[in-house]
Amino acid sequence: MRKSLGVLTTLIALLAVSACGGGSGSSLDDVEVSGDDTPSLEVPEDFSVAETTSEVVDAGDGEDIAEGDTVKVNYIAVNGRTGSEFDNSFANERPMVLTLNETALPGFTKGLEDQKVGSRVLIAVTGEDGASLLQDPTNIGLEETDTMVFLFDVLSKVPESAEGAEQELAPQSPTVEYDDDDHPSGVAQGEGPQAFDGKAVSEVLIEGEGDEVASGQTVVVHYVGSKYPSGEVFDGSWERGAPSTFPIGQGQVIPCWDETLVGAKVGSRLLLECPVDTAYGEDAAAQGRPDGDLAFVVDVLDAF
Repeated sequence: MRKSLGVLTTLIALLAVSACGGGSGSSLDDVEVSGDDTPSLEVPEDFSVAETTSEVVDAGDGEDIAEGDTVKVNYIAVNGRTGSEFDNSFANERPMVLTLNETALPGFTKGLEDQKVGSRVLIAVTGEDGASLLQDPTNIGLEETDTMVFLFDVLSKVPESAEGAEQELAPQSPTVEYDDDDHPSGVAQGEGPQAFDGKAVSEVLIEGEGDEVASGQTVVVHYVGSKYPSGEVFDGSWERGAPSTFPIGQGQVIPCWDETLVGAKVGSRLLLECPVDTAYGEDAAAQGRPDGDLAFVVDVLDAF
């Protein structure tokens, strides 16, 4: 729904058309990992590998990670050519959430697939599997052929959907539609009014059992958004194949989301009714945004 967090997470989602190969001649044996809760990573200059390579530094005992899974990780990222660190979520206290499919860099999938939650994994990513696929790698001092070296702590696997007890909606509530995979695919008018009145409203479709979302946290959600009452779908993460991540309660999303997601339980599926004043406002169309009243179905998958 909004921007990703951190230098790395902003760039990895922006894949370019072309790709280039990397160099060769280095080994992960040349990389030094030290520290525990706040690790450090030392990579010699002119480090490069011919193939994306991974090594388990500390093995976890959690769930297995498979292609297509969404995982939450802490990481350090180093440019192999210069030996310089260009991102560090341990220092920023901003874990990254990534889905191991076409929305992530191939090097991440190659390095994290078949690992276990709780593991610390060192990955050297070739230019072909990483830097060359960024829209503008020069923003973080990278060249297309550079090898990137990552230290990942795999914190958890993010659930695929809401989990909990189903709840009954009020008779006048909008109607939630589903696709063939049983994912919410839109919101139609149903027997309700032609327009939403008053403040934003949240109805619980599935009651999760996790902690309540607090203002200032980062939430991980799947969602679909429809114009109301037409039911026209204008955005959705299920269709894109990866959940979205953003801070909540900080004015970085529409007011309806800030007002309704704070206090929601992790694991819940919510139906949000967002009057125009709590959505993108009366001049939304002029700004190229969806106008009028909006309705969303949101799965709250994680908050941290």
